[in-house]
Amino acid sequence: MLWVKSLKLVKPLNTLVKKPQLRFFRNENKECHFDTHAPLWLDIYRKVPRDLTQPTTTGAVISVICISFILFMVINDLLSFLTLEVRSELFVDDPGREGRVGVQLNISLPYLSCYYVGIDIQDDNGRHEVGFIRNTEKIPIGTSGCRLEGRFEISKVPGNFHISTHAADTQPETYDMRHKIHSIIFGDDITTSEILGSFNPLKDREALQTDAGFTHDYVLKIVPSVYEDINGNKKYNYQYTYAHKEYVTYHYSGKLIPALWFRYELQPITIKYTERRQPFYTFITSICAVVGGTFTVAGVIDASLFSLTEFYRKHQMGKLS
Repeated sequence: MLWVKSLKLVKPLNTLVKKPQLRFFRNENKECHFDTHAPLWLDIYRKVPRDLTQPTTTGAVISVICISFILFMVINDLLSFLTLEVRSELFVDDPGREGRVGVQLNISLPYLSCYYVGIDIQDDNGRHEVGFIRNTEKIPIGTSGCRLEGRFEISKVPGNFHISTHAADTQPETYDMRHKIHSIIFGDDITTSEILGSFNPLKDREALQTDAGFTHDYVLKIVPSVYEDINGNKKYNYQYTYAHKEYVTYHYSGKLIPALWFRYELQPITIKYTERRQPFYTFITSICAVVGGTFTVAGVIDASLFSLTEFYRKHQMGKLS
């Protein structure tokens, strides 16, 4: 004989979730007041008892993917927040020291003795210095070569500086202006920073395979720049582009006297670079958006898959009406 044991519901289902009751009381003047010790009606995040939830394998997989994605995005946003970004802007101005631009020069002439090498400076203000020697150093290289290092200032007007033998008491028997430019920098040196820019485009440029008697002419277009770091410290530097040509020149006496010319002209446009860090509130907003958006989308996907699974299960059991 088959016995079937009946099941009885101990408590109605609607009693499993207790509804908060609003409680009022009357004072001595028979005035009605709300009981502030029971503000449960303010709760917009109602809780569902654990016994009424159902874990699924699909939900577990989606949860793992969801948490992994959130961790990846949080780490990515954190790295972005900690990394400095450099913003650039253009304006018409020429900041920095009034009327002067610092120049740092480092050039090797491997086939010309230091005795003959000198720097000459000219500009449209009437400056003409032959054999400039302040803050310059001549370092012999090889058997007859010279490395010339110097620091000087130029005015913010068109002009030139050139390396020649004009200041030497005697001229060499043969001239050889083949060279290698190690660096030419205008203004403060920021070549060690990670910002993009043409601050030292002539670095390591060689002209060693040309004719020894050629004059080399570099035409420089200089653009003022300002670099402001995260602490507000400013450096005034200059970017430049160049064009190069080489040719043969003769002195009025008919003798070949080559030189190494750098003709410059400043542009009226200034580029400003500013270091910035992402604001903290932007970082927090991004984190909240990632977490909230991911959980919302994951919840929709999980609910959709669960509904489809239940629909298919009922279809297999023939319970669809």
